[in-house]
This record gives sequence, structure tokens and C-alpha cells, in this order.
Amino acid sequence: QVHLVESGGGLVQAGGSLRLSCAASGRPFSRNVMGWFRQAPGKEREFVAALHWSGLTIYTDSLKGRFTISRDSAENTVYLQMNNLKPEDTAVYYCACEFPPRTWPNTQYRDYDYWGQGTQVTVSS
Repeated sequence: QVHLVESGGGLVQAGGSLRLSCAASGRPFSRNVMGWFRQAPGKEREFVAALHWSGLTIYTDSLKGRFTISRDSAENTVYLQMNNLKPEDTAVYYCACEFPPRTWPNTQYRDYDYWGQGTQVTVSS
């Protein structure tokens, strides 16, 4: 079992930045795939970014250049750095884990086995 806890969400003005954190506990943290998804009110959950244990990353095209996924293996934590935030980035952001890793790239929510509870990000105009 893997337990994921997100933090770092909040209210920010357009153009600002936030860094989300996802702390993982339980199964061994190495050799997995970690992903971030988001869900805005009335919309489906959408893929944001993923990080393979080998270091490979993938982003949804519209967010490339503004969002960066990274990890600190020593702290069992994955981060999502979000810059130049826009009101349309407002959503609940979810951390997810695929363990053991089976596929790449992992852009579908059904690829992932474990999910956090989500953290709200609100961007004001």
C-alpha cells in the first residue's frame, strides 16, 4: 500500500507561482511512476505531468514551460512547480502513483494505482 498526501495548494494571483508537494509513504518509493492530475469544477480529471523512476518526464502540451515535476527521493516527495499561473489553472490537484511501474508514458488516470486526497489551487485574475 502507498499513502500519498498533497500539500502546497492555496490562493494565488494570476502570474504567481506555487509549489505542490506529494509525500509518499508505505511501499518502497523507488522504481515507480508519479503523476499529477487536476480536476476543475464540472470537468473531467486531466493529466498534468508524470515522472518515471528513471528520470523521464512527460507533460500535457498546454502546460509545458510553466509546470515542472521533480522528486526528492531522500524525502520520498514529489513536487509540482507551477509558474505564471492563470485563472484556468484553478482546480483540485491530485498526486498519483503507479507501483509497480507497468507502462510509459502514463497519462491516463486508470494507469495509476494510488491517489492522494487532492489540494485546491485557486488562481485569481
